[in-house]
Amino acid sequence: ENTMGAISTATDACSVVKDTDLVIEAIVENMGVKHKLFKELDSIAPQNVIFTSNTSSLSITEIAEVTSRKDRFGGLHFFNPVPVMKLLEIVKTADTSAETLSALTAFGKKLGKVTVECSDTPGFIVNRLLVPNLAEAIKMLERGVASAEDIDTAMRLGAGHPMGPLQLADYVGLDTCCFILEGWSEKYPDVELFKTPESLKQLVSEGKLGNKNWRGLLQALTLC
Repeated sequence: ENTMGAISTATDACSVVKDTDLVIEAIVENMGVKHKLFKELDSIAPQNVIFTSNTSSLSITEIAEVTSRKDRFGGLHFFNPVPVMKLLEIVKTADTSAETLSALTAFGKKLGKVTVECSDTPGFIVNRLLVPNLAEAIKMLERGVASAEDIDTAMRLGAGHPMGPLQLADYVGLDTCCFILEGWSEKYPDVELFKTPESLKQLVSEGKLGNKNWRGLLQALTLC
């Protein structure tokens, strides 16, 4: 109740950005839409205001290009569900100042998060390691190496993961996984790890998105 009482809302970001210290953008994962928003906010917000993005897959450097405060721009990547997940990735670009990095770290710790620092690279730390792992599990299923159940069981019991990669892909959302991989693959076509599995593309095209509509890898796909 106290927390909710301290929160005010507005539907016009430009009307409140003049009186804030930190902006955290969490809109659709579309570079053009993000550029439009930040360009508008940059023209209104005082120069001391720090801008950040909660993107999970787009380049922080590229998002910041349209602003005049590249030294006061970084990434704050929260994990879902935010109240439960303790981790906060703090992403720095080549232009992010030490003062900005320090302020973002202090902000994260004030929220009770465990912060990790990362340079601006596709997927940062977690998704750079996680998403190719999910894709490889799907490719393994495509090749008929093992069943979906056995792949997930092996990673739970052999690697100590709380859920298997195919179950996790369904949980994250097959459309989300596909979007991330296709974005990386378009930008880095020679990186084999970023190649999108054909069966993933097919499932998404059929509207099978995973847990969000209970039609995904574990519910609808049997390749072995």
